[in-house]
Amino acid sequence: MLQNMHIKNIALIDEIDINFEDRLNILTGETGAGKSIIIGSLGICLGGRFHRELLRDDTKDGLVELLFSLNDGNRAQMEALGIECTENELLISRRLSGNGKTVSRINGETVTTATLKQAAALLIDLHAQHEQQTLLNENKHLEILDRFGGDNVSAKKEQVKLLYNEYTELSRELKEAAIDEAEKNRQIDFLKFQIDEIDNARLKCGEDEELEAYYKKASNGRELISAADEIYQMTGSTGDASAGEQIGHSIMLMKRMLDIDPELQSLYDTLISADDMLSDFNRELSSYMKSMEFDDKEFAEAQNRLDRINSLKLKYGNTIEAILECRDAYEQEYGKLLQYDEYISGLKDNLSNVEKRLKAASEELSNARQKEASKLCGIIKAAMEELNFMTVSLEMRFNSLDRYTANGTDEACFMISTNIGEPIRPLSDVASGGELSRIMLAIKSCLAREDDTPTLVFDEIDVGISGRTAQSVAEKLSVIAGEHQVICITHLPQIAAMADSHYLIEKNVENNKTITNIRKLSSEEEINEIARLIGGAQITEATIVSAREMKGLADREKLY
Repeated sequence: MLQNMHIKNIALIDEIDINFEDRLNILTGETGAGKSIIIGSLGICLGGRFHRELLRDDTKDGLVELLFSLNDGNRAQMEALGIECTENELLISRRLSGNGKTVSRINGETVTTATLKQAAALLIDLHAQHEQQTLLNENKHLEILDRFGGDNVSAKKEQVKLLYNEYTELSRELKEAAIDEAEKNRQIDFLKFQIDEIDNARLKCGEDEELEAYYKKASNGRELISAADEIYQMTGSTGDASAGEQIGHSIMLMKRMLDIDPELQSLYDTLISADDMLSDFNRELSSYMKSMEFDDKEFAEAQNRLDRINSLKLKYGNTIEAILECRDAYEQEYGKLLQYDEYISGLKDNLSNVEKRLKAASEELSNARQKEASKLCGIIKAAMEELNFMTVSLEMRFNSLDRYTANGTDEACFMISTNIGEPIRPLSDVASGGELSRIMLAIKSCLAREDDTPTLVFDEIDVGISGRTAQSVAEKLSVIAGEHQVICITHLPQIAAMADSHYLIEKNVENNKTITNIRKLSSEEEINEIARLIGGAQITEATIVSAREMKGLADREKLY
């Protein structure tokens, strides 16, 4: 249930809070008072477009927030979408900054608009003024039926979708595999050449890294030997200036000092250790210098091998592992082409098998839809009769497409007759604006029962109706409100009188600025507002009496 709606800095609204109640919430107000802003803001928070032009003050952020209370079923639905609900509440918010950036959040966590729409659709169903026009689009009729069918249809739709995806993938593969004999032989020869070229190289993983290290070392051999020899001369034991000769002389002097002063023993030992370390260093350096004798033939072979590997890398991949993976892929394709006829035959057999399963699944889906369509039309017809359609006939016409789709092979549209003696015809050819509003209300009431949407919002569902029909619509809204929270904007007193909670939208001038506000009416204020809807600008005692009578009759009509 929608508990609270908070709007800030949107169009004529500075900042308002609306606390909605259970059952039937009615919103009324003068034309231009800002009713469309309320519904527009609601649509924004359900994922609609948030334009910068909507900001009242473009130096400040615009904000719309909806606070919902959740039942166990709603919480499970949110958790399935990955939305955490630590309490039995959910807060949806959308903020638009002056730079045009919109941020959507659920319970404080930033979410994508797609996720916000998914979550909102489970909690609230908004019927805006233009929505009844979607009934004129026959593509929407199948969507309505599938929504009504629920699990009876959705599981079969999913099976059709999976098989269709498999069918299209096999069709694509078969189309791409279709080549003539000359092209097939050309591809076989080229693949064989590529495989042989890689195989003949006898590549080993890591070989290139070893060769590169060897090549770098060998190509810089002279520089390395020259530097090593110079170091050896400086640290060895030849020459008066060498480190080895100098340490040897220091040991001799230190030995003389030790004979005189035994406390120098630790210094003497340190010097001996240094001499040993320097000797070890020179032996290892000498060994390294001997290992640096490179064979010219070996170096040339390494260079040629590295050139060959790098050439293969340019063709097949930037590592030896990638080259070998490419070779395996070529071999797989090569095998297919060698067994081309068998491969094509296998693809055709698989495609034929999947097509048979897809056809059967599509027929099963169509049968399920037609069964649900019979039930749906019966329920909608009953709801329409409650809305003052006295002689209505309603059914759904099915046509079969000449192709497969992920949604099956059905085309469907509502067929209707609203008068005795008139033939049944497509809904788009028959219904007037007022009739469309009532038909949509009937459909909404049926779908709401099936999918248990907690909150239903109707924006001027009363368009094009009056008199007894308006009373029927009011009674229907009251019936729906017995099972759901309903929020309805109306101009008709019959509908307003049915309110369980009545809100007035007003436009006032404050500090030389026009501001829209909304407030919940007291019982007496509600009577006055109903009287205004009855009599217009002139509210007389007679209209007050009529308003009280209308409200009393409405209260007695309620089933709760």
